[in-house]
Amino acid sequence: MTVDIAALPARQVVVDGCPISYRVVGEGRPLLLVMGLGADVSAWQDHAAVYAERFRCILVDNRGVGQSGQPAGPYSTRQMAGDCARVVRAATDEPVAVVGISMGGAIAQELALRHPALVRALVLVSTWARCDGYLWEVFDHLRVAHGALGPAEFAQLLQLRIWTSDYVSAHLAELREARQVSPAVPVPDHAFAAQSAACLSHDTLSRLGGIDVPTLVTAGRADSFTVPAHAEQIHAAVRESRLVMFPGGHAHHWEQLQAFNDLTSAWLSPKHQPSRRPHDGTVET
Repeated sequence: MTVDIAALPARQVVVDGCPISYRVVGEGRPLLLVMGLGADVSAWQDHAAVYAERFRCILVDNRGVGQSGQPAGPYSTRQMAGDCARVVRAATDEPVAVVGISMGGAIAQELALRHPALVRALVLVSTWARCDGYLWEVFDHLRVAHGALGPAEFAQLLQLRIWTSDYVSAHLAELREARQVSPAVPVPDHAFAAQSAACLSHDTLSRLGGIDVPTLVTAGRADSFTVPAHAEQIHAAVRESRLVMFPGGHAHHWEQLQAFNDLTSAWLSPKHQPSRRPHDGTVET
């Protein structure tokens, strides 16, 4: 299916005075797509084109990015889950499946825990339940760098965080070109810092046992950002979870685009989704 996310009409809800923008494309059961730190709905382009063939995709701009408001922070994943809950209630009268990437996966955890009636299934990608010392330093460094570097230099830094060395070497010209493209709506330093604060304070680890919907966890074996141990920790805590390790890094969902889209599309389809079953500790590669 051909999808031009930028051309989709933006809809809006207002949460505590902050406008939250979302877009809808496709037909079928509702699927909420929640992106990560500093990214707006345009980052879903290559996934939404596939998902929209089976699902009614609801793409949300988290507060601080895209067409959503950019209030002073700090933000929290709990707060942004509340934003998503308002979007879901406005967009559909059915429970949604949720795909959340990185910070989006952290938001998805809070959405499932705090608004369980709204969620029927989860896909948690390159995410974490609680920052350890290393991940804390990564997010804090990104916050500082966003304020200190120019847009192209920060994009270069981020590329080196999310892609593997093999991918960078094989796609260097493409990545260099991407650094020079200015986002349609730049993320101001205060909003990026506010989202970074949400990442730093996110902590669902002791509550993950309360998630009782089918949950697919994916991670990149070479992820040096949210290292695979975080995915393993989530898998161990969520009873109805499946963990699949992909080749690649933090952006394995792009590096292994077709495999990722095929797996998640099939898994999210009700006829393929596993029945409720006890957690068996299986890790698939």
